[in-house]
Amino acid sequence: MAVASATDKSSAQLLGVTSYEDKKVTSSAKGTDQMGKQDFLTLFTAQLKNQNPLEPVKNEAFVAQLAQFSQLEALTNMQTSLNSFVSTMSAERMLSGASLIGKQVPVADASASLVAGGKVNATINLPDGASGVRVQVRDSGGTVVQELIAGAQTPGNLDFVWDGKLASGQPAPGGSYSFTGSAVVAGKTQNVTVQTMATVRAVQTNGATGDVQLQVDGGKTIPLSKVTRIGQ
Repeated sequence: MAVASATDKSSAQLLGVTSYEDKKVTSSAKGTDQMGKQDFLTLFTAQLKNQNPLEPVKNEAFVAQLAQFSQLEALTNMQTSLNSFVSTMSAERMLSGASLIGKQVPVADASASLVAGGKVNATINLPDGASGVRVQVRDSGGTVVQELIAGAQTPGNLDFVWDGKLASGQPAPGGSYSFTGSAVVAGKTQNVTVQTMATVRAVQTNGATGDVQLQVDGGKTIPLSKVTRIGQ
């Protein structure tokens, strides 16, 4: 059996010190080529213990390495603080969203649930105003059951209410209804988004992005950041 002599080993290996190159190879084998805080401290301590007493580390180099270690420590602590801050903010947003349960928020292009004998509140954003607005109410089968007409409108939100009646004047049966709108702006007819007021039923967090989402009537969810109006 061949026995390795002392001359076959480097001085670092004899002293039980892992070189930076060997450490980097070991780290790469673990899936990363970056040194962690503990790796840096281990190598730095080994360097001080095994430096040549006749040629010690110069003051400038020693201070520079200490500065690198301090910077690494500060960045690590900053990352920990940021992670804690993000977690805290997520909890705060969750509490803010929970306070909206039972309140109404506008939902674009969503089906509205009509209770027999009830009504539906809706709004249309008209940033440039309009010389005329038309809203069609459709049942779950897509059939137009009512048409609402409004005259000239100033820039801003147009709030309106569907009284829950059909074009014949009879009460519409309870169920799901959708709204499509169009407006004449600067002499041209264009489609506009109708936002129906829906009641917030639950609050949840998106596992991928961490965003807080509101679940409204009909099962649709909207980001809390997209809510522009809150009603009773």
